[in-house]
Amino acid sequence: MTTTSYASIWPSLSYRDAPAAIRFLVDAFGFTETSVVPGNEVGEAGRAIAHAELRSPLGGGIMLQSAGDDGESGLQPKPGVSHVYVVTDEPDALFSGAVGAGAEVVCDLCDAQHYLSRGFAVRDPEGNVWDFGTYRGR
Repeated sequence: MTTTSYASIWPSLSYRDAPAAIRFLVDAFGFTETSVVPGNEVGEAGRAIAHAELRSPLGGGIMLQSAGDDGESGLQPKPGVSHVYVVTDEPDALFSGAVGAGAEVVCDLCDAQHYLSRGFAVRDPEGNVWDFGTYRGR
């Protein structure tokens, strides 16, 4: 019998320029775009995204959408205030890709003794912090 495991926690973020965020997250972190539902046109940022899903290489993923005119969108936080941790088996390669795509380094690639993990943290173009490491929890 084969058992398939799916992540049961999917962080959801909002972005001022959701189409640009999707491109960044795919290029910098290796996410795969699996679903994008366009919304109405929004100002300079281009077309709005009502809902998008991106898969992480090791499973699970994130959801995102365009922020509303007031900087918030329904139950979503204001853009640029989220902090997401993602498990990776290859932090060194992912760090190079993130920096190459223009992510701002918040915490350089290192071995964290208290977590027995190797990882790093970067900020995306809208200010969200993305923390990547080998720590899988206890």
